[in-house]
Amino acid sequence: MEQLTDEILMAKVANGNLDLLKILFERHHKHVFNFLHKMCGDRMLSEDITQEVFYKLMKYRTSYNDGKFVSWLFTIARNSLNTHFRRVSNKTEDIETIDYKVAVHEEVKQDYSDLHLAINKLDASDRELVILNRFQEIKYEELAEIVGSTPGAVKTKVSRALKKLRAIYFKNS
Repeated sequence: MEQLTDEILMAKVANGNLDLLKILFERHHKHVFNFLHKMCGDRMLSEDITQEVFYKLMKYRTSYNDGKFVSWLFTIARNSLNTHFRRVSNKTEDIETIDYKVAVHEEVKQDYSDLHLAINKLDASDRELVILNRFQEIKYEELAEIVGSTPGAVKTKVSRALKKLRAIYFKNS
C-alpha cells in the first residue's frame, strides 16, 4: 500500500475515518511536542498540550479545509499554547508578546547546549520562528500561514531572528 499524504489522511479523518488519526499522530506528535517544549521549556506542559492539539484535531476535523496539514496542525499547537498562557496569566497577550520564562531545573540545565540557551534568550516571536523553521523544518510558505503573514515577510523575520541568535550565541561563547 502506498503511503498517503497528510492532506489525504486528514481529508479522510474529516470525513469520519477516525482510525487514520493514529497515523497522523504517529507522524507528527514528536514534532508538535518538540515545538511546544522548545517554546515553553516545560516537559509536562508540552505533553499535555500535545495531547490537547490532537484532541482538537479530532474534535474540529470537519473544519479542515484541504490546506497544508502541517500548517493547520502547528496553528492549532500555537493557539493552544497561547490559550494556556492567557488562562494562566489572565491577560489577553498573544504568543508574540508573552515573555516565556523557561523553568530550568538542574537536570534540564545540564542537558541544554549553548545553542538552546541562546535560543531561550530570544524574544518569543523570534524563538517561535527559529524553532518552526530550523528545528521543525517548516517552509516559509507554511510558516506564513501559521503566523498570518506573507512568505517574504516571514523569510525576512527568520533572517533577522537568526542574526540575533548568532549575536547572542557568539557573545556567550
